Amino acid sequence: MSENENSDGYNLAAERVERALARLEASLRGLNSRVRSIARIEADVKRLEEDRAALANELGRTNSKAKKLDAAASDVSRRLVNAMESVKTVLADEEQK
Repeated sequence: MSENENSDGYNLAAERVERALARLEASLRGLNSRVRSIARIEADVKRLEEDRAALANELGRTNSKAKKLDAAASDVSRRLVNAMESVKTVLADEEQK
């Protein structure tokens, strides 16, 4: 083998190594980008889970208040009916006198 052939072989091997390194670096950049994207998605999911828990808690409190208001409204309605019946009874008694 001549020195020129050895030099050509070395140059070809060096070019292949350079191309392989370039592909590896590109793959690493892509992987890095995907890892950052996954980290952002995980952070978003965590925030959404926290928001969901807060909303569920607020919904529970709101439902509790709504039940209390419904019970109070029923009580007021019952009292109004009783008051109206009392007024009717008093008016009927007055008419009979």
